[in-house]
Amino acid sequence: MAATTSTTAAVSFSLPSPPHRRGARRRRTPSLHAASTAAPPSPDLSIQLSPGASPPASTNGAATALGPPVAASFARDRAEDLQAESRAMARAAGATVYSPELLAARYGSRPFKVALRAAEVLSELASFGVKVLLDERRGESSSERRRARAVELRTILTRLGPTFVKIGQGLSTRPDLCPAEYLEELAELQDSLPTFPDEEAFACIERELGFALDSIYSTISPSPIAAASLGQVYKARLKYSGKLVAVKVQRPGIEDAIGLDFYLLRGLGFLINKYVDIVTSDVVALMDEFARRVFQELNYVQEGQNARRFKKLYADKQDILVPDIFWDYTSAKVLTMEWIEGVKLNQQAVIESQGLKVLDLVNIGIQCSLRQLLEYGYFHADPHPGNILATPEGKLAFLDFGMMSETPEDARVAIIGHVVHLVNRDYEAMARDYYALDFLEPDVDVSPIVPALKNFFDDALNATVSELNFKTIVDGLGAVLYQYPFNVPAYYALILRSLTVLEGLALYADPDFKVLAASYPYFAKRLLTDPNPYLRDALIELLFKDGRFRWNRLENLLVQGRQDREFAAKDALQPVLKLLLGPDGEELRVLVVKEAVRVTEAITIGTLIDSYNAAPAFLKPLISSGNPAGPFKFSEAEQEQMMELRDQVFRVWGLLRSSNNFDPSVLQPIVQVLQEPEARVLGSRVAGGVTQRLAARLLQQLLRTPPAPGSS
Repeated sequence: MAATTSTTAAVSFSLPSPPHRRGARRRRTPSLHAASTAAPPSPDLSIQLSPGASPPASTNGAATALGPPVAASFARDRAEDLQAESRAMARAAGATVYSPELLAARYGSRPFKVALRAAEVLSELASFGVKVLLDERRGESSSERRRARAVELRTILTRLGPTFVKIGQGLSTRPDLCPAEYLEELAELQDSLPTFPDEEAFACIERELGFALDSIYSTISPSPIAAASLGQVYKARLKYSGKLVAVKVQRPGIEDAIGLDFYLLRGLGFLINKYVDIVTSDVVALMDEFARRVFQELNYVQEGQNARRFKKLYADKQDILVPDIFWDYTSAKVLTMEWIEGVKLNQQAVIESQGLKVLDLVNIGIQCSLRQLLEYGYFHADPHPGNILATPEGKLAFLDFGMMSETPEDARVAIIGHVVHLVNRDYEAMARDYYALDFLEPDVDVSPIVPALKNFFDDALNATVSELNFKTIVDGLGAVLYQYPFNVPAYYALILRSLTVLEGLALYADPDFKVLAASYPYFAKRLLTDPNPYLRDALIELLFKDGRFRWNRLENLLVQGRQDREFAAKDALQPVLKLLLGPDGEELRVLVVKEAVRVTEAITIGTLIDSYNAAPAFLKPLISSGNPAGPFKFSEAEQEQMMELRDQVFRVWGLLRSSNNFDPSVLQPIVQVLQEPEARVLGSRVAGGVTQRLAARLLQQLLRTPPAPGSS
C-alpha cells in the first residue's frame, strides 16, 4: 500500500527450482532487501503449478509463470479478472455479516464473559463520566478543561480497543453531538494499537489462501510496516511475477471482540430508548447501522471491491492513482494490493525534496473529493494523511477502502444550492435546505434557526465566501447544529471530515490557504453547465438577485469556471436557454426581456457616447446644440452605470470567446432554437421593449429645456 520511511529487513525464501514445463520462459526475480543488507538473489521462479502445490498465477497485469507474456485483449483481461474476483468472493463466503440475532445467540449463553467485559467498559467510561459531571457542577467548563477531558476520553477509547476506537472516530464527525474540543481530539485517533505476533499473521495468510507462505512470496517483511485496529500490513514480493505488494492481514479474534462489544452496546441502547427521554433518536437503530459498517470493514474482499469501484470512477484522471487488487491472493481476512511508493501528505519537507508542491497535491485531492462528494456520490470516508500519499511522479494515491460512503443524489445538488444561498445571504433558504439534506424532520420549524445562521454568517461573510476558512464554517455551523434539533446524516458528517482534513494538510504549507477558494472553480463549472433542474434554478437565483441580472456574478463564475480543466464554454450556454424557451420559463422570460432591453440600451447609448467623445472638438457644440454637458440628458451616475453594464457584457462575451474550447459553431443550436415560435415571440417582446425604451429616451432628449442664452 504505502512506502514507509523506516527500513525493514526482508525475509527471503530460497527454494530449489522445480521442474518447469517445456517451452516455458525462465524468469528471475530480484529479491526484496533492506537498504543496509543485501539478500542473496532469488532462484529461478518459473514453476509448474499443480493443484495444492502453488497458487494460481494472477492475471492482474502480469505474465503467468506458465508461458511467455501474451498481449491479451482488454475484454479477455477483464473476464479473467472477474473470474479471479469470483474466486476471492468464494473464499470469503463464510465472512461474518452483522446480525443482532447472531450476536444474541453467541453471547446470550456466555454471561460470565459478557459480565467481565461490561465491568471493564463501565469502569472506564463511568469514571470519565463522573469527572465530567463534577466539572459541570463546579462550573469548570472552560475550553481548556473540555480539551483536557477530550484528551482523556481519546486515551480511554484507545485502551478499550477497536470497537471504541471506531466509535471515537465516528463521534469525531458529529458536530451535532460533541463540542468542538472533543471533535478535534477524537479526530486524532489513528487506529494505533499494538501489533499481533507475525507467526499468527503468516499462519492466517496460509490458512486463508490455502498455500504455504514460501509458495506465494519470494520475500516478505519480517514485521508489519503499518498496524491499525483491525489488522496490520506487510510488504512482500509475489513469487510468480516479482511484483511488490502490500498484504493486509486481519487481527486474530477481532470478530469476537467487536461482536461482544456491540452486543453490550446494543443492550445499552435498549435501556436508553426506554428510560432516557431527552434522546429522541432510536439508539438501537444507530448502533445496528454502525455495527454493519464495522463488520463490512472486516470483509477484505468487500474492501477490494470498493477499491475497484473507486478506481473505475476516479482514476481516469492522470493525477489520481488507485492500487490494483490481486484477487487470487485476497480473501475475507487477507487483502493483497499493489504496492505504492509514496510519502504522507503531512511530510512536507520530504515532498518538497522530491521537487513536488504540497499545495498542488492538496488541490488535486480537493478536486477529486468534490467529484466524489458531488458528482458520483461515492467517496472515501477516511482520508487521513496515512491514507493519501504523494508519489514521486506527483500523483495522489488513495489507500485503505474499508470505510466508504455515498451521498444521495438529491443531497448532492442541495449542497451546491446551499452554497448559492450562502453567497446570496438568503438564510431562510439556507434553513429550508436542511429539509432536503435530511438534517431536519419536515415538521420542525426552522424560523428560530434563521437568526442563528444570520448572526454567524453575517460576521463570517465580511470576507467573500471564497476567502472563508472551511474550518471556521464547520466550527460555526457545528455550534448551530449543537443547539438545535439537527440530525446530521452520516454522509454529511463524513464530507465535513474529508474537506477539513484536506484543508488542515494544506495549512501546513500555506497558513492562508482556503479550501473554499480552491473549490470555487468546480462549483462554478457545475452551476454553469449542469442541466440538473435544481442547479439550473440555483444559477438563475444567483444571477437574477432582486429581479436584476448580476453581470458581475456571471463574469466571476466564468473566470472561476475556466480554471476547471473540464469546463466547456459551449455547455455554459445551454441549460438556462432551454428553460427560457420552454413551457415553464415564463417567469424567466419576463426577467430576460427586461435585462435585454437594459443591455441593448446600454450598448446603443454607450456607443453613441463613445462616438460623441471621439468627435472633433469643433463638431461637439453642433452635436450637443450648444449644451456643454453633451447631447444626452443623463446624470453622470446614470451614464457611468450604462457604460459599466456595457463593459461587463463585453467582458462576459470576451471570456466565452477566449475559452480554450470555444468554437463559433457551438452557437448553431442557439440559432436553431431561436427559429422556434417561442423564440420569435420572445424576440418580438425584446424588440418592442427596446423600441419603447429608446423612443422614451429620444423624447426625453427632445423635450429637455434648452440652455439659457449666455449661460455657461
